[in-house]
Amino acid sequence: MNKQLFRTLCVLMFLVLLISAIVIYFTFDIRALNFLAMFKPWSILFALGMLFCGLFFDGCRLMTLADISDEKLSYHNVGNVVLSNYFLALLTPGASGGAIAQVMFMKKAGVSVPKATVIIFVRTIMSILFLFFLVPVIFYYDHTLIGWLPTGIIILFAVVFISIPLLCIFLMTTRYPEYWLAKLTKNFSDNTQRAIFLGYRDFREASFLIGHNPVRIIKAFIESGLSLLCIYSVVPVLFCGFGLDIPVFLTMGRMCLLNLVLYFTPTPGGTGVAEGGFVFLFSKLLPSGTVGIMAVLWRLFCEYIPFILGAIITIRAFGVNVLTKIKLRRPTE
Repeated sequence: MNKQLFRTLCVLMFLVLLISAIVIYFTFDIRALNFLAMFKPWSILFALGMLFCGLFFDGCRLMTLADISDEKLSYHNVGNVVLSNYFLALLTPGASGGAIAQVMFMKKAGVSVPKATVIIFVRTIMSILFLFFLVPVIFYYDHTLIGWLPTGIIILFAVVFISIPLLCIFLMTTRYPEYWLAKLTKNFSDNTQRAIFLGYRDFREASFLIGHNPVRIIKAFIESGLSLLCIYSVVPVLFCGFGLDIPVFLTMGRMCLLNLVLYFTPTPGGTGVAEGGFVFLFSKLLPSGTVGIMAVLWRLFCEYIPFILGAIITIRAFGVNVLTKIKLRRPTE
């Protein structure tokens, strides 16, 4: 095996095991053994089924976006793109390799790099937008998170929160952002300026794609939401497997908040932040000593199983030098 890939996998494995051990050690309670003894094995199959449904709708979204761009992807190619994201996202800082891996697989399927970049960009934007739109609803009904805020403030916050991404998409249809960027970056280096404007170009093209195909974009947005909700449903399924009666709405709401934060974390795949955030959000909902176990199980089902599948697919497609190829390549190339 390539030394760089082997070293990276070893570091990742060590990091995952260390963080998992720390989380369980500092949250474990002897009373948790009672819940472990009540664990129902059927919940494992149910959790895997929800994970599969999430990946299926993720693939449907990708096929819809490809169809909007007049491209056709086979089910095999779609599966490669979706799973490769999990593999490279966990191996690279800020999950940056995930997007590049998806573009590489789409190029392998015959999609041009610029078009693949826009499709992947829209795919990511849809996930973030879906979670953004849910945040005000979650805060409104989950009073323990921000119960000290008056209802009127929460409603105002909801309006602003939902309006911002829509306003950004609208502004992309004008020349104002380009003018402002030129003003703001005039003292930056050429490479930094180029990177900023390339990102702006991708966002602008993604906005045009969204604006010019409203019906199919709505379909893709619904598929995006179904994908996320199915994957997050693994957590309440595991709760049921341990006989824990936690309101599903609170569980799903807090999972949406946590995963929204993970989109902006600098660590590979949100490692460390994910487990810590889970403990912070669920420690008061779960019985003593169980929150660390649940955090590790959530990561196992929703990240590490797709990671293993993605590793097999990606290494078979691009060889053991895949990390070198990722570092040398940019999605815009």
